[in-house]
Amino acid sequence: MTDRPAFVLLEDGAWFSGTTARKVEPAFGEVVFTTNLTGYQETFTDPSYLGQIVVMTAPMIGNYGVNEEDMESPHPQVSGVVVRELTRHASNWRASRSLDDWLGSAGVPVIENIDTRRLTRHLRERGAMRGVVAEGSRPTDELRARLLASPSMEGLDLASRASAAAPHSEGVGPHILAYDFGMKRNIVRMLVSAGCRVTVVPATTSAAEALALSPDGLFLSNGPGDPAAVGYALDTIRRLSGRGLPTFGICLGHQLIGLAYGAATAKLPYGHRGGNHPVRDLRSEQVLITTQNHGFAVVGGAEGIPGAPALAVTHLNLNDGTIEGIRHREFPLFAVQYHPEAAPGPHDALPHFQEFMASLGKSSAQSGNPLTDKG
Repeated sequence: MTDRPAFVLLEDGAWFSGTTARKVEPAFGEVVFTTNLTGYQETFTDPSYLGQIVVMTAPMIGNYGVNEEDMESPHPQVSGVVVRELTRHASNWRASRSLDDWLGSAGVPVIENIDTRRLTRHLRERGAMRGVVAEGSRPTDELRARLLASPSMEGLDLASRASAAAPHSEGVGPHILAYDFGMKRNIVRMLVSAGCRVTVVPATTSAAEALALSPDGLFLSNGPGDPAAVGYALDTIRRLSGRGLPTFGICLGHQLIGLAYGAATAKLPYGHRGGNHPVRDLRSEQVLITTQNHGFAVVGGAEGIPGAPALAVTHLNLNDGTIEGIRHREFPLFAVQYHPEAAPGPHDALPHFQEFMASLGKSSAQSGNPLTDKG
């Protein structure tokens, strides 16, 4: 296999040389980094990464291959992958194929031999930004112009693209209506394992259509893009949760709840992505190590949320003080910015699913850990 010269070009003009093992058509997206050491398959299939080029900070990626059980969606969602070293020969009994073969068959470009440490430090200092991965020895003026003409993540509604096309259900028990803004599969696994019947509905489902399904609870999922561009969901969230319907939101769902009740959201400099983010529960003072994947946050802090007096802050990020959890002061509604379903990541926040079950007035039927029991 002969490596071809390739590079990553950022919108501020910086570029980083590397190689690619196959022909690459230019792929554009927001360039971000994740600090996960493992779990690359779950990362690449997470719909929250739609429209992004992901830089892996771990130096070697691909050593345990890929398998069918750890997919968080049917196919890779990322626009491109940037690594220091790509292992082409998987060494794991669960592997069904190599990472390189899987990404190649999906048409996802992989740029190797990049100084990912230098690239990550650049993004930390300058912020996540638009970029392109392309084949060649150096960027051309034509490619720079195409990059600057590509869409920015701010103002971009990607949730409608990542959402399910039609409703579907699984499980038995209390009926949870799950709005799919780009939902990971493990969320459904967790809710079903907790003893719920889950009906996944498209992001644009109206409140009237939702109520016609007679839900016992409402779930608002993670997803990609700018939450402020998903304005079509805000009135629906207010109408459903305002009826006293127990509601649980994760990631984008957390941000949409904030917006629905008067808060603002803002883009973070480089976001939170990885499985090692410390979060403090303001009620118990417990510190959770969490999995995160988001580039926007609800504006506010420990003192409260401007414009949203009905919402109380429950969790804060210990790295930068951003809001990580909220709760309505009257309605049975709560949300967290991080991913309690993990996949990949630590399991500290799993009890949030039990908390949601308690808000339904039901006890959990969970008998195993859906993170490891995916049969």
